[in-house]
Amino acid sequence: MARQKSNDGNAQQEREPFKSGFVTLVGRPNAGKSTLLNAVMGEKIAITSNTPQTTRHRFRAVYNDDGMQMIMVDTPGIHKPHDPLGEELNKSAIQGIHDVDVIAFLVDASKPIGKGDAFILKELEQTKEKKLLVVNKADLVSQHEVELQVTRAERLAKFDGVVAISALKDFNVEGFINAVRELLPEGPRWFPEDMDTDQPTEVIVAEFIREKILRSTYDEVPHAVGVMVDEMEYVEGKDLYRIFATIYVERDSQKGIIIGNKGEGIKRIGSSARKDLEHFLGANCFLSLKVKVKKNWRKDAAQIRRFGYGDGI
Repeated sequence: MARQKSNDGNAQQEREPFKSGFVTLVGRPNAGKSTLLNAVMGEKIAITSNTPQTTRHRFRAVYNDDGMQMIMVDTPGIHKPHDPLGEELNKSAIQGIHDVDVIAFLVDASKPIGKGDAFILKELEQTKEKKLLVVNKADLVSQHEVELQVTRAERLAKFDGVVAISALKDFNVEGFINAVRELLPEGPRWFPEDMDTDQPTEVIVAEFIREKILRSTYDEVPHAVGVMVDEMEYVEGKDLYRIFATIYVERDSQKGIIIGNKGEGIKRIGSSARKDLEHFLGANCFLSLKVKVKKNWRKDAAQIRRFGYGDGI
């Protein structure tokens, strides 16, 4: 269910200038960027999991209310890359902090601010955009720990605003929205009000499938998985989407893990993904999945871009 947009309708609010702009969500892997994006939108658009580098695309989600249009840019978590895929994701994330109006820097309230955070903040020093410190997962620690985390972050960089939230628990998400509102400039609606994201439907479908693999596999398998929608058509008379997708891995052993004993693994993935897809698409779904081996695709820049990861195609 989508988040209820504010609509006070009073004369004072009507006289306030309309604000709009682009807000990039940046931070280390698992800081909660995608979870916050979903919480603001009130519906699932970006996938989430405990696996580092879950987010591989940089895409926009559009939040509207009577006084503001906020275009949130979700980015891959900035990290020390170990392969060309990681390098591409880092490049995409760093590019995402330029040419926006507000940079929302997320830190995990329950983990010490470390070298990874310092590396990101050093990148932010080179930008002139407004900066908002977002202390996420505040429900996991005391108020005192939240304040200490703010102090630690402010030793490394200067921020134009601070807000503590729990995106997962939907705590103070409105506070985040209002903090951004304070920092955005006056401007028009850049996108139609009924547009939630600029991400192609096929990409979101592929990501929903990949999320289920991330949550059901382990070790190297989640990192080695790429998903591509081969065909997608809507059968109007049946209110049905027919979706054919391929799951790519790097080794035969990974293919066996995903398929599982007597096909139980891939059946489980397909059944779980279908539920999300039917909710997202608002129609019944027939989902057909197959698994192929594409050796060392994460080391091949052409293959990385073919999947649309990082800046993509």
